[in-house]
Amino acid sequence: MKFYNKYFDVIVIGGGHAGIEAVLASSRMGCKTLLLTQKINTLGNLSCNPAIGGIGKSHLVKEIDALGGIMAIAADISGIQFRTLNTTKGCAVQATRVQVDRQIYKNFIQKILFNQKKLTILEEEVNELIIKNNEILGVKTLKNNIFYSKSTILTVGTFLRGKIYIGLKSYNGGRIHDSSSINLANQLKKLPLKIRRLKTGTPPRLDIRTINFKNLIVQKGDFIKPIFSFIGNKIKNLKQMPCYITRTNKRTHDIIKKNLHKSPIFSGMILGKGPRYCPSIEDKIFRFKNKNSHQIFIEPEGLNCIEMYPNGISTSLPIEIQKKFIHSIKGFENAKIIQPGYAVEYDFIDPTNLQPTLESKFINNLFFAGQINGTTGYEEAAAQGLIAGLNAGLNVFNKTLWYPKRNESYIGVLIDDLCTKGTKEPYRMFTSRSEYRLILRENNADLRLTKIAKKFKLINQYRWNIYNKKIQDIKYEKNKIKNIKILFNSKYSLELKKKFNIHLKNHISGYNLLKRPEININNITNLKIFFCKNTNIEVLKEIITEIKYEGYIKKQNIEINKYLKNENTLLPINFNYYNIKGLSNEVIIKLNYYQPISIGQASRISGITPVAISILLIYFNKNILNKK
Repeated sequence: MKFYNKYFDVIVIGGGHAGIEAVLASSRMGCKTLLLTQKINTLGNLSCNPAIGGIGKSHLVKEIDALGGIMAIAADISGIQFRTLNTTKGCAVQATRVQVDRQIYKNFIQKILFNQKKLTILEEEVNELIIKNNEILGVKTLKNNIFYSKSTILTVGTFLRGKIYIGLKSYNGGRIHDSSSINLANQLKKLPLKIRRLKTGTPPRLDIRTINFKNLIVQKGDFIKPIFSFIGNKIKNLKQMPCYITRTNKRTHDIIKKNLHKSPIFSGMILGKGPRYCPSIEDKIFRFKNKNSHQIFIEPEGLNCIEMYPNGISTSLPIEIQKKFIHSIKGFENAKIIQPGYAVEYDFIDPTNLQPTLESKFINNLFFAGQINGTTGYEEAAAQGLIAGLNAGLNVFNKTLWYPKRNESYIGVLIDDLCTKGTKEPYRMFTSRSEYRLILRENNADLRLTKIAKKFKLINQYRWNIYNKKIQDIKYEKNKIKNIKILFNSKYSLELKKKFNIHLKNHISGYNLLKRPEININNITNLKIFFCKNTNIEVLKEIITEIKYEGYIKKQNIEINKYLKNENTLLPINFNYYNIKGLSNEVIIKLNYYQPISIGQASRISGITPVAISILLIYFNKNILNKK
C-alpha cells in the first residue's frame, strides 16, 4: 500500500450500481474518493436481467441522469432494444425500458470509472469499520490495510452474510462466483442497527443455440427509439434485437408442484422474504393456483452473447428439476442451461435507522445505499447511491446535507418510503407510490433536478448548456403557441377538418386548440402550424402535457403547498416524546423509535393519527418552534 495515500475524503464499500453512482457523485464534487470492491472486473455487472428501466424505475433513471449520474447514458450506449411502456395511458405513467448488451454496458461503466478524476479503485474486501464515539473514522481490509475518511458509504448489495441456495444445497456467496461478506456483517450486528434478512433470486440462463424460436411470439422494440439520457440524442444506436414470449403450461406446473418440498423457500431453509412483484416460479404456482400458465419474456443478453435470460421463471429448485420444467416449456424443449437459477438470502438494515440524507441516525458520517437498505433493482440502488455520494461529499465540505422531497422526484418518494415506513420485503418503485405523479413525469426530470445538480457541482458545463437550451426552447415555443390564432375559414382550419375532423365555428388560439383531445403528442407533427423542421419535439411534448393537464397540475400544486408546510415544520433530534402530554403510549413508542425529522414525516408513520399530529403542532409551536 505504499503507492496509495491512506487518507480520503470519501470511502465507498461495494462496486454495484449504488457504489458506482456514489463514487462518481462524490469525485465529481471534488472529493478524493476511494472505491473498495472485491473484484474490479465485476464493476458494472448486471447481476440479474439485462435491462434498465420499466414502470416507475425509468423515472428513477431519468432523475439520476438529470442529477449527472451515469446509468441512463450507459443504457443508451449499450441498448439493443428500446421500448416505451404504457403508451395507451397518460404521460405520467409512461415508461422507458431498454434491453442492453451486458458486456458493452459493463465496459462503458468501467471506462468511465477508470478515467474519473479524484477516484481510486482498489480490489480489497472490507473486514471492519473503524468506529469511535458513534463516529466512523475509516475501514480495515482483509489484508490489514487501513484507510481513513471523513465520510464512508456502505453499498454492499446482497453480500452481507449472503447465502446462495440451489435446491436443498447452500453455500456462502453474495452472487454466483462471488463470496459473501461475513466479518463485516457480524460487526454490523453488534452496532445499534436493526439487521434483518431478505431474499432474491434469478432464473437459469439458457443457450440461445438450443432454443426453438420458430413458434414463439416475437416482441420487437419501438421503431422510433426512446432515449434515456437528456444528453443522449446524438448516440449512435447498436443493432436492435427482438425479445420473444413463451408461457409455462400445466405440465410445467405439475413438475414444480411435485417438487416444492425440494425448494429452499418451501422447505423452511430460507426465512427472508422475497420480492412480491418479482416472485419465483415456485411462488407464482403456489400463490396463483387457478392460473394455468405464466408469461416468460426471453431476453437477449447481448449482440454476441449465447446466453438468453428467461424473465419470469426465477427459481431455486434443484438443477435436475430446473431442467425438467424448462424442457416442458414451448421453445425450450431442447434448451441447454448454461447457469442454473438460484436464490440469495442476505442481511439488510432497517432503513428507518437512516435519516433522509441516507446517513445513519446512530453513527455519524456513515451512509448506506442500495440493497443493504431493503430495495431491489439496479435503478433503486443507483438512485440511493447518487444521493449518498452527494451527501457524503457535502459532509466533507461541512455543508448542509440535502435530500429530494416527495414532490420533487421519485428518488424523494423512494427515500421517504424507506426512512419513514421501512420495508418487510424488497422495495420496488412504481408510479403508483407517488401521490404527485402528474408532476413527476419522465420527460421533465431535467427541469425538476438539473438546477439542483448544478448547485452541487454534479454536472459539467456541457450538460448545463443543454438544460439552458431546453429552457429557452420551451419559452420560445410557449410564446409562439400563445400568438397562434387560427381563423375558422383559413387554410389551417381546413387542415384541422381534414386531418382531425375538427370543425371550427369561431376563431381559436393555438393554446386552446392544444387542449382539445383530438390533438396529442403522437399526432402533433401532422400540424405544420405547430411543428416544423427545426422544432424540438421533446420540448413541444412537454408544453402540450402542461397545457392538457393544466387544471390537474394546479390542484396538485395546491396539495404540494400543504405538504411542504408540514415538511418544513422541523422536529428536534433525539427528542423524548414522553414529555408531551395527551399522546397515547402507542404513538409515543413509535415517535421515539422513528424520531421523525418533520411534522410531515411524522404524519406518514403508520399509526400516527391526525389528532396526534395536532398535539405535536400545538406543543412544539408553544414550547420549541416559537423559541427559535
